[in-house]
Amino acid sequence: MRIPSFLLSTLLCLASLAGEPLPTARSRSVGMDPERLERVFDLVGTTVKDGKHAGASVLVARRGRIVGWRQFGVRDLDSGKPVERDTIVRIYSMTKVVTAVAVLQLFEQNRFNLDSPIAEWLPELREPKVLTGGTADQPTLAPAATPITVRMLLNHTAGFTYDFFAGSPVHELYKRANLWESATLDEFMTKVGRLPLMAQPGTAYNYSISDDILGVLVQRVSGIRFEDYVAKHITLPLHMTDTAFDVPPSKMHRVSRLHEIRDGRLRTTPEILGAHAEAGRGIPCGGAGLFSTIGDYARFAQCLLNGGELDGTRILGRKTVELARMNSLPPGINAFSASDGWGLFSAIRLDPARAGEPASEGTFFWSGAATTHFFVDPKEEIVALVFCQHLPFDQHSLFTRFRTAVMQAVE
Repeated sequence: MRIPSFLLSTLLCLASLAGEPLPTARSRSVGMDPERLERVFDLVGTTVKDGKHAGASVLVARRGRIVGWRQFGVRDLDSGKPVERDTIVRIYSMTKVVTAVAVLQLFEQNRFNLDSPIAEWLPELREPKVLTGGTADQPTLAPAATPITVRMLLNHTAGFTYDFFAGSPVHELYKRANLWESATLDEFMTKVGRLPLMAQPGTAYNYSISDDILGVLVQRVSGIRFEDYVAKHITLPLHMTDTAFDVPPSKMHRVSRLHEIRDGRLRTTPEILGAHAEAGRGIPCGGAGLFSTIGDYARFAQCLLNGGELDGTRILGRKTVELARMNSLPPGINAFSASDGWGLFSAIRLDPARAGEPASEGTFFWSGAATTHFFVDPKEEIVALVFCQHLPFDQHSLFTRFRTAVMQAVE
């Protein structure tokens, strides 16, 4: 039987995707020095060899082509199973970038503007209060001076925080709220609506549960479950076949365990932030709930580098992606360092000289709690990722050295 040409092309494309997340190339052909590139893999491999991490995976691509993809160590110290190309990991806060893309898709459809007050869809936040003093047991609260907007959630200036931070009675109230043990996103929002804000909306950057709230926004505006929206409009179109908010039984053997150093030795440790692999446990957290593979996320990052398109599939308009890659923070406000701002889905490198790293202005990047990291340098057309499964977050300061190692290999 003769296979029609269009069907053959489709099958070949799918077969290619199954083998490699992106095309491959010799490093020299895309302007990467092969000897210098080895420093990237030596750096990551040494952290495993020295017992700092149980396992790791690294992927580097330039101009849309993979120039290096290596795995080191084990994904489960108890069983000895190695890290493999299809190992599934908890990406935690790298979920935020996916959630932000979902929000921006709805923005493109004119379902809301960036400065739309969110209370229209999230009435739980219609009258937010700001902590001005007191204790967790007797807080002093004041009304928010301005409504919380979509933009404030996207750039973490809405006034929310996380329960794993400290320094304010607000953090204690977050701990008591048990947000991650909610049964549904609606229950999660009910709990959030009772919590005070850290600061007046729009006045300060506080890394937070904003993207978890945005997941609820996507669900209510779209009319479908948040996890279904992400699958239908992002992961399935981009052939991210191993990326979801839970893991089916047939893939469970590929999930990496989390590890930590305890009593001087690497050991396995339970998941945090309600990131359960089993379906039916926990909620689809827009800020930290996704499972993925390094290959899947490389496709997603390449799509953003390409301006919202990959392999002929567009998930965002080019100008929307350009907007999202601009600093969205108000004047005088930075993200975690004075050299960085925040776009609409991740941190943005504004001042490479001040950061002391060989990167381009406009490089965007983010990480996950279990020591996963990606960065994209649009000027140099580079996508690079390193995935571990280690707590606490980046305990051995790998990410700064990883970015430097990748960029020093650029010819």
